[in-house]
Amino acid sequence: MNHTSSHQPSTLTSLRALIPQCRLDFDDTKAVAERQATRLLELLGSQHDGIHEHHLAALPRLRIVREPLPTSGLSYWNGREWIIALNESDGTARQRFTLLHEFKHIIDHGAHHRLYASEWEAERAADYFAACTLMPKPELKRVFCNITQRIDQLATYFGVSQQAIRVRLEQTGLVDSEKFTRQRCARPISTPRWQAQRFRTVQMKGSTA
Repeated sequence: MNHTSSHQPSTLTSLRALIPQCRLDFDDTKAVAERQATRLLELLGSQHDGIHEHHLAALPRLRIVREPLPTSGLSYWNGREWIIALNESDGTARQRFTLLHEFKHIIDHGAHHRLYASEWEAERAADYFAACTLMPKPELKRVFCNITQRIDQLATYFGVSQQAIRVRLEQTGLVDSEKFTRQRCARPISTPRWQAQRFRTVQMKGSTA
């Protein structure tokens, strides 16, 4: 629940307060994004249930709309409120990720010069914030180690795309990139010595091939 009063800063103010006043390198910027994601979960959601559209829609001076866009989304201040526009043709999981990505741009408003050396860094940080918010490391580790390692099931559990799960598993160190770049491995099978060695392919755990 979002609590705002004259005695307590707004959610947006609380998240912006985590941005240092000095210039940061990109590793430090990512650390800030992760702290902001954790704080957002503390303020509005939970590690287990995550953040959903209704959490952000309830924030003051923030409106979420859907439009036929040439990109996944955009955000801007219209003089009265922040607008987050989502591509109406994208699927639910993609829209949810884009929503958090664009919200990070709103958080960063006025601090770009301290946080980023380029637009590329700003976009990467927004993706990282969305991933940290939608797939918190403690919950991802719990599910991955105790419930399932199947990519499709993890994506369903966290309400994100399979590609987002793959990237987040690499970010958190739960798997390495080779797990997804080599979809299959091979095992030798019994072969007469006068023939070339034969192999059988084996589906690797976590593969969606």
